[in-house]
Amino acid sequence: MKKILVTGGLGFIGSHTVVELQNEGFEVVIIDDLSNSSIDVLDGIEAITNQKPIFERLDLKNKLDVEQFFQNHNDISGVIHFAASKAVGESVEKPLWYYENNLNTLIYILKEVTRLNASNFIFSSSCTVYGQAEELPITENSPVKLAESPYGNTKQIGEEIIKDTCKVVPHMNAIALRYFNPIGAHSSAKIGELPIGVPQNLVPFITQTAAGLRDCLSVFGDDYPTPDGTCVRDYIHVVDLAKAHVVALQRLIDGKNDSNYETFNLGTGVGSSVLEVIQSFEKVSGLPLNYKIAPRREGDVNSAYAHTEKANTILGWKTQSTLDEAMLSAWNWEKNIRNL
Repeated sequence: MKKILVTGGLGFIGSHTVVELQNEGFEVVIIDDLSNSSIDVLDGIEAITNQKPIFERLDLKNKLDVEQFFQNHNDISGVIHFAASKAVGESVEKPLWYYENNLNTLIYILKEVTRLNASNFIFSSSCTVYGQAEELPITENSPVKLAESPYGNTKQIGEEIIKDTCKVVPHMNAIALRYFNPIGAHSSAKIGELPIGVPQNLVPFITQTAAGLRDCLSVFGDDYPTPDGTCVRDYIHVVDLAKAHVVALQRLIDGKNDSNYETFNLGTGVGSSVLEVIQSFEKVSGLPLNYKIAPRREGDVNSAYAHTEKANTILGWKTQSTLDEAMLSAWNWEKNIRNL
């Protein structure tokens, strides 16, 4: 049973990926500093898989702690690196924090990964590396443009760091997964998106508003060059996304990668506007949502949705869930944690 390290493994995407890894028979070790997650997620993972992963609370900004961890776990066969700060708006307000937290930690981990016998590395990247793409849907060959936010810039720089490392470390194999907008929750409603404080993402703000935690949802801008004036994104069910990480990791373990650094877009290939997401929620929940139009938010692009052929063909992966199914799972999760 191969041992896989998942950094940020108690976070939203990380926890769902841990479930899928354990379902496929991997032994999982989680590192998380609990800065934007809860230790209770471990119980949710165990309830779904009947197996509790190894957990170490560790701040990846502490280089010596990272080195010590890898000395204790020198039999790791692969790393999936999620741990990072990820809010576009917050990154505009706190750029230095984002550069320190997202880049220093990546470097410290890569230094240790390159010393492993099995240097297989999956990087949690983002469609933000494309900025406002000139052509839609966005392919992996779309130019990486000037980032719209410090968060997006950390993903661009992170990819460059990994690519440069792969050039000089022949046994290093890496895949950067550029995903679009993860939403939803596990069908069991035992794990889901659990933001600390005010949500930075659309869907948890929707569900918290419907649950009565928030008075009103702000829709940032209705004058974008889109069909209804609101931003368009590619919303992908988090379980579909999690499964893609397992497929990508297995590709590296099996030595099926075409080069030692590859990139794949992960999305549905369909763009949905903010208002369409709200309408989907109202449809599956049967509830009207209180929302208002607010000024545009700095750092947001107009439209972004994926061209998915490369991932569909080469990885043999594609999304299974619809927007309505993802919104219903998110609402079931919200109701479960609020005892509604």
